[in-house]
Amino acid sequence: MLEYRDVSVVYPNGSQALDGVDLAIDKGEFVFVVGRTGQGKSTLLKLAYREVLPTSGQVVVAGKDVVRMPASRVPYLRREIGVVFQDFRLLPRKTAWENVAFALQVVGASRREIHRRVPELLEQVGMAQKAACFPPQLSAGEQQRVCIARALANHPPLLLADEPTGNLDPQTSLETLDLLARINLGGTTVVMATHDQALVNHVMRRVIEIDGGRVVRDQVGGYGAEEAGA
Repeated sequence: MLEYRDVSVVYPNGSQALDGVDLAIDKGEFVFVVGRTGQGKSTLLKLAYREVLPTSGQVVVAGKDVVRMPASRVPYLRREIGVVFQDFRLLPRKTAWENVAFALQVVGASRREIHRRVPELLEQVGMAQKAACFPPQLSAGEQQRVCIARALANHPPLLLADEPTGNLDPQTSLETLDLLARINLGGTTVVMATHDQALVNHVMRRVIEIDGGRVVRDQVGGYGAEEAGA
C-alpha cells in the first residue's frame, strides 16, 4: 500500500527531515508513526500525498511512483488518500454537512450521490445530529469527526492522520482513536502520526518511531511490546 525506499528529505533551509528511510506499510494495517516534535513524522505523511517531494529515494503508493508522477496526476492520487489534520481545516462558513459535501463536489460527484453519501458519512462518525452546525458551533472533538468524515468521502483505501488528537482532551482523543480503529477494521489502511504514548498503547498496533529523521523502532504491539519481550 505504501512504501518508502531509501527516502531522504532536506528542506531549503538545510534542515534534514528524513534520512534514508526504508518502510513498507501493507494494505489494511493500522500504523502509528511516533517521535518528538520536529523529527520527521509529518514529512513522512506529506510525502505520501506529494505535499513534499523527497530529496532522494522513492515513495510508492498503491504501486504508483509518487516522485515520478506527472503533476497532472497528483489530484487523482489525492482522491485515493484521505487526510485528517490536527487543525481540522474546515470551512468556517459551511455547515458540517456542507463541509463533507464539498469534498465530493470537487471530484465531480452528482447531486444525487452527494445527498446519499453525506448523511452516511456523518452517521458513521456520530455527527448526524450536528449536520446543520457550523464549525464554530462544534467542539474540537466534533470538528475532528467532521474532518474524518470529509477524509472518507471518496472511499479512500489509505487514511493519513497527522496528529489528529493534538488539540483534543484525553477522553476525546481516545474516542477519536477508537473511531479510526473502527474505520481500519472496515479495510482502510490507517497511518497516524502522534507523540501520545497512551494512545499508542490503547490499541496496541504497529509502532514506527522516528528520531533525527531515521527509523529507530518498528514493532507490533504498542510501546509495551519491547518491554514485554525484555
